[in-house]
Amino acid sequence: MGRLLIPLVLIALAFWVVSFVDCAMQPPTRHRGASKKVWVLITVIPVIGGVLWWTIGRAKPDQMSAGAASLAPDDDPSFEQRLAEDRIRKLEEEIALLDMEEAFNMPDAKKPDEDDDADDDDRK
Repeated sequence: MGRLLIPLVLIALAFWVVSFVDCAMQPPTRHRGASKKVWVLITVIPVIGGVLWWTIGRAKPDQMSAGAASLAPDDDPSFEQRLAEDRIRKLEEEIALLDMEEAFNMPDAKKPDEDDDADDDDRK
């Protein structure tokens, strides 16, 4: 009996340490059902805490929430939409600046000095 008890205690201790470290190292998005702090406290309980962590608390990568999963910009439709909106906004700003510049630099239709000179030349 004593020969069997020592390996079982060592296996239980190793399982407890692995469970505790795994729980502490996972990002908060991978903890299901409770916050990270609560799961760390649960895994402090030897063996039972580890079993609870591996069966209930640890979320698999495919079970993670959509907000926590990051997509590459090529795969994220909202990224492309934001990019297009930014381009449109910049183009509209450039058009508005060009319109203001054109309105400011627009020459008058008739300048009084030129009209008087042209009329004097016609009369002579």
